[in-house]
Amino acid sequence: MCLFDKIEKILILSKITKNFVMKKTLKILGFSLGGIIALFLILWAGFETRYAIINSRAKASLAEKQTLKAGHEEMRDLNGNGRLDPYEDFRKPVEERVEDLLAQMTLEEKAGLLWHPPLGIGNKGEILGKPNPALFNMASTYDLIIRKKLRHFNLFRTPGTRHLAQWYNEIQKIAEQDRLGIPITIASDPRHGINNFIGDDLLGGGFSEWPEPIGLAATDDSLLIAEFGRIAAEELAAVGIRTALHPMADLATEPRWARINGTFGEDASLSAKMTAAYIYGFQGSQLGPQSVACMTKHWPGGGPQAGGLDAHFRYGMDQAYPGDNFDYHLIPFKAAFDAGTAMIMPYYGVPVDQTSENVGMSFNKEIINDLLREEYGYNGVVCSDWGIIEGFGFFGIEMFESPGWGVDDLSPKERIKKAIDAGIDQFGGNSNVEELIALVRAGSISEERIDQSVRRLLRVKFQMGLFDNPYVDVDAAERIVGNREFMDKGKEAQRKSIVLLKNQMKPDSSMMLPLSKNIKVYIENMSKEIAGQYAQVVDSLDDADFAILRLQTPWEPRDGSMMETFLHQGYLDFQEPELSRLLEITRKKPTVICMYLERPAVIPEIADGVVGLLGEFGANDDAVLDIVFGRFNPTAKLPFELPSAMAEVEAQHEDVPFDSENPLFPFGFGLSYHAADEILF
Repeated sequence: MCLFDKIEKILILSKITKNFVMKKTLKILGFSLGGIIALFLILWAGFETRYAIINSRAKASLAEKQTLKAGHEEMRDLNGNGRLDPYEDFRKPVEERVEDLLAQMTLEEKAGLLWHPPLGIGNKGEILGKPNPALFNMASTYDLIIRKKLRHFNLFRTPGTRHLAQWYNEIQKIAEQDRLGIPITIASDPRHGINNFIGDDLLGGGFSEWPEPIGLAATDDSLLIAEFGRIAAEELAAVGIRTALHPMADLATEPRWARINGTFGEDASLSAKMTAAYIYGFQGSQLGPQSVACMTKHWPGGGPQAGGLDAHFRYGMDQAYPGDNFDYHLIPFKAAFDAGTAMIMPYYGVPVDQTSENVGMSFNKEIINDLLREEYGYNGVVCSDWGIIEGFGFFGIEMFESPGWGVDDLSPKERIKKAIDAGIDQFGGNSNVEELIALVRAGSISEERIDQSVRRLLRVKFQMGLFDNPYVDVDAAERIVGNREFMDKGKEAQRKSIVLLKNQMKPDSSMMLPLSKNIKVYIENMSKEIAGQYAQVVDSLDDADFAILRLQTPWEPRDGSMMETFLHQGYLDFQEPELSRLLEITRKKPTVICMYLERPAVIPEIADGVVGLLGEFGANDDAVLDIVFGRFNPTAKLPFELPSAMAEVEAQHEDVPFDSENPLFPFGFGLSYHAADEILF
């Protein structure tokens, strides 16, 4: 055999071997892929079957309820026994109704009231019968209501008004058909601020748009805040949201803290006045069928976070009191008690060395029972902040760590017992019903102690009329939510909340602001369409007469978690190269900057370089431009001071207000177009 024949034979054998290996590999890959698909289909089928069985079993116990005649009145026979029980009779005193229902409740029904987890809604208002993390739903709605007997839920993302109202009526129908017909209470974080704590785009809803609470405080107008509360409550109640997980009575004494935009600032007397007006707006003079119950937070004041780090994170668990100023933070809460707040929420933080043990507020008996219950005499509902018993997860995968600070070594059961012993009535975010029942049956927690909390929770439901008619008018909800009158009120409040901080003098002794509409402007972070209604918008800075920039207070990313995108903390000053870029704009053109002050920004170089400086706390572009172009005269005042350097921020005491050594702008500062002599520069 010649050399060429050998080479050809080798090549043929190589090709055959290669083809064989490829076929074998493809066959293995095919089997593997098929196996993966088959496994996925088996798991999917098992998932669907499991929740079909869960939902079927849950629904099997439901029964339609009838109404009963009592004179000229019709009332619902909620327990289906054919007679009118005291708890079904709205003519009876609330306390009598509470005691009558409590006597009929099983331990399981009582335990279900003590949990307040999130609940998801379908995009078109569908009831979700299985987990769907994208819609913030971690279980079957039917299972939670019927088997676990849960009657309190909070909402995150929601569909449009009509779908939301329809969904709400459907879940109330499920609750009505259960054994005792105990209605559901729906809660929510704020939905009316333009830059909400977890984002208005995430929450949804179409409600009227207002400045955030810190902006309402900047108006120093308690009547405006009460009107906001009335309007917000009317919109929320129209779609079935009857508990407001707000206001925040915390004081913004630590400028780096992430939650300042939800507070009323750092002054205790201002915060007390605003807190009381807020609660009055939502609840009225007393809790009733038109009210939305307020859950005032975060007892006993979550503002003095050590280093400004938030207690949602393990690295921010400590609250610090280097100025020995613990009692100062209680002042706004006293106003909340006097205003009749229906509920109180403690914070996650550990009040370091303020009590005999360094544990989070909800586990701290001296903070809840001794201080809140006994010293202040508060007998309303105390609900923990979310997730202190277990972290949030899906199919065993933890997505968020439980912020049960100071009790890390305790099991969920042990945490439940410690919190209840401390004085907690309800647990936000979790639904560990079985563990609570086991604790009672084992004698670790008495049923009498559970009854104390159940009374408080039922009392609020009765006071708000949920037992008499929990349903909403879907057509009316569409007329109420986001209507023209409410939107106009919100727009007016936005303008009233914007603070004019600097208005530089021209050589002719007139002021730079307001600007003339016959100018060319270069804009950033603003709608070109809206700005074009005030001036000619140009794309190049070189072609502009003025630059108008909207900026946000800087913040410091740390661990890259999703929660950090909601909770901005850390430094307050602009970093390079952004600082140099902004200063270069101010050198090239007369510049007006409007700063979103979700926290007190440190901006001495920027303030020195601009001709006009505004602070806003949740405002649309037209509200800002109405100030800039003189269609609205600014009247707001700073609800906190703006420090002049980060070194001064770091030197402050976390628990003490107004202790920046040389503030750039002091608390209460604000200019008007009719008060030019107040200019700081």
